[in-house]
Amino acid sequence: MGTIISAIASGDSFEITNALRSDAKWYLGVIVVALGGYIVSAIYRAVPFIDRHLERTIMVYSYLAIAFIIFWGVVDRFVFNNQQPWSTTIPPFLFMVMAWFGASYNIRLRTHLSFSEFRTKMPPTGQMSCLFLDFLLWFGFALILFVTTCRLTANSAANFQIVLGTDNTMQWWFLITAPIAAILMAGRAFENLFEDLRKYRNGEPLIEQAVIGGDT
Repeated sequence: MGTIISAIASGDSFEITNALRSDAKWYLGVIVVALGGYIVSAIYRAVPFIDRHLERTIMVYSYLAIAFIIFWGVVDRFVFNNQQPWSTTIPPFLFMVMAWFGASYNIRLRTHLSFSEFRTKMPPTGQMSCLFLDFLLWFGFALILFVTTCRLTANSAANFQIVLGTDNTMQWWFLITAPIAAILMAGRAFENLFEDLRKYRNGEPLIEQAVIGGDT
C-alpha cells in the first residue's frame, strides 16, 4: 500500500500502473472507498443542494452534450457534406459518465432492483437486515468499480491514449470519472444506511415504494 501511495504522490502514471498490479490495491481501495464514501455522505447531509443536484446536473449536461453532438453530426453530414471525426467517439465516453453518475443517484432513490414488495411483508429486523445487505452489496460494487477503473485510468494515461478523432483529448480525462462515481456511490450507500438505522431506532417504516424519476 505504501508503494501505491508513493506512486500516486509522484504523479507518474507508469509508476502508478505498475504499483496497482499488486493485490494491495484492494486493501487500500477498501480504506479509500470507505473513508471517501463517509466524507461524501457527510457533505450530502451538510449541503442539501449538493445532495439533490450534483449527480442530476452531471447526468443532464452529459445527456445534452451527447444529443447536441449527434444532432450536429447529422446536420453536418447531410447538409454540409462534412463530418467531425470525433463526433462518433466522444458520445460513448459521455454516456459512460452519465451512466455511472446516474447509478450513484439511483442508489439514493432506491430505484434499483430491491424486491420491496417482498420486503414489506418482513418484520422490522428482517427489513433492516436486507437493507444492511444492500449497503454491503453497493459498497462492494463501488469498491470493485473504484479499484478496477483506477488501474484502467492509470494505464490509459501511461500509454497516452487519445480519444479517436482528436489530436490531444486524452481518454483518461473521461475514464477518471468512473472511480470518482464509485466514491459517490459509496457515499450514497452510507447515506441510505444512516437513514435506515435512524428509522429503525425510531420505529419508522423502513421500506418505501421507490418511484423511477422520483425525488429524495
